[in-house]
Parts: sequence; structure tokens; C-alpha cells
Amino acid sequence: MKTLDPAALECLAALVDEGSFERAAQRLAITQSAVSQRLRALEAEVGQLLVVRSRPPRLTEPGKVLLRYARQWQALRADAARELEATARPDERLPIAVNADSLATWVLPALDPLVQEEVSLELVVDDQDFTHDWLRQGAVLGCVTTVRQALRGCWVAPLGVMPYVAVASPAFVARHLPDGLHRGNFSRVPFLVFNRKDDMQRQWVSRAFGVREPRLRERFVPSSEAYARAARMGWGVGVVPLLQVHACLERGELVPLCPEVTVPVALYWHRWKLGDERRPGERAALISRIGDALIEGARRALLPLEAEGGSK
Repeated sequence: MKTLDPAALECLAALVDEGSFERAAQRLAITQSAVSQRLRALEAEVGQLLVVRSRPPRLTEPGKVLLRYARQWQALRADAARELEATARPDERLPIAVNADSLATWVLPALDPLVQEEVSLELVVDDQDFTHDWLRQGAVLGCVTTVRQALRGCWVAPLGVMPYVAVASPAFVARHLPDGLHRGNFSRVPFLVFNRKDDMQRQWVSRAFGVREPRLRERFVPSSEAYARAARMGWGVGVVPLLQVHACLERGELVPLCPEVTVPVALYWHRWKLGDERRPGERAALISRIGDALIEGARRALLPLEAEGGSK
């Protein structure tokens, strides 16, 4: 296989980001026909189908491999441009995946200094148990996840522990739980759930009451900020990061349920190794600086996690 055409790799990445050949062409300021031609040439070069021409287009497994390569190439190019004090391209983005609860609490303050330096980030949000899939598919360059083991070609560092607690509004407790939440009544009261990937409530109930596969009444609220607000409004029992509701508990807007029971969620930072590891006298690569910012932000906000970083 000859050297891969960077322009064709740009088309592949733009197609995934924009979701259609038309929008990919607009982003790259070329014609839709040119996007198709470059992708066909790339497929001919590697001898495999890379894109299923559906609506929206879908990558094949070989396409996902080349998408990872394209993302790494984009990150290296962005870092080189900044090393040469060149102007960053307006469409240049460094995508990372984070879980919604981290985004709602400690991630934005951690990344703010970089954003103020005009570093262009794209934050992809998913459940903490699934952000790792975005990295595996090559859709992002780094992720905050509960997965401890590094992918081959990736570097991982521990961030810390985010404890989750069960809370409800005083009015909800007075109306539905006058005797408290216990094994005999948890199945009759509504629990707030972020989305269908979210099993934090079941984990908490299993820990609290020793029920292996609890069945709950669920009310879905797919936003971290709205989830906490729904708990304050009395929509149901919420299982939330203590970091997010600490002030609400102090003000009495929420009350803890079985406060001795918590679900500790250990978080890790993963990123692709791009051949950009630090050397004395050289500027850190952007993806390394993003990782450093997240590690420092987590150190300030999360509980310590006894673990060692590593690579494969």
C-alpha cells in the first residue's frame, strides 16, 4: 500500500463529522463529486470498501481503521501548525468524549484555560461506560471513561473517583417515603434515569438492599442539569454525583436517602499515542495538554484513585 492521500483522509473524517456527502463537501469547500472521487480513490488504494453509501453514510470496519489514522493525522498537523506559530484552520477540531455528569461538574473548569487560548475542542457526550467505544472507533482522540485497560496504541491515566448518592426533594420524601426508602418500597417509587444506557440507579439499589436485578419505575431525564432539577422538583429519586448536588444538600433543597450507601465510579483518561510524547525543550502536543488539564482538574474535584497509568 502506497502513502495514503491526506486529502482523501480529510474527506473520510469530514463525512463522518457532517453525516452526508453534501455537508462534507461544504465543509471542505469542494464539490460533492470531488468528495466521492477522493473516497473511491482511497478505497481503490486499500482495496476495500470504506463507506457504505447509506443515509447517513456508515463506515465499514476498514473505514473505521482509516478514520483513526485520519484523526491522528489531524491532531499531528494541528500541533505542528502551532509549533510553527501558524494560524489554525477554522474547521480544525480536537474531538474528545466525556460522560455527561463529568461535563456538568468538573470538565469545563478543567478545560477552560485551553479554550481561552483558542484551542478548538469538540466534546462528544456519552455514558461513562460507552465513551471508550468512540475512541476504539477512531471518532475521538481521547475519552473520559470507566474502562481501566488501555487499547493497543493508547495511553491511559487514572483521574479519580466520582461517588454517586441517592437524593430526593423534601416534599417527595414527605409524600412518598415517610418511613424512608427501604427494600420493601423501592420498587413502588419512581427513579430518575438519564437514558437507557444508565444503570446507576440499579447499581445503587443493589448495593443498598442486596437485590441482584432490581426492577424500578423509571422516569427518563436525558440531561445532567435537568436531571438534578427534576430531583429538586420532586419527580423521583435521583442517583447523582455528590459533587453535583453538594450545595443543594447543604441548602436543604435535596435530602440524602440511605447516605451511608454510595456508588464509587472510577474514571480514567485515555488517548491515542500519536508519536508526540514530550521531549525536553519541546512544547507539549495539544492532546497531551488536554490530558494534563483533565488530570489536574480531576485531582481538584474528584476523590483520589490508587492506580497506575500505562500503555500498550
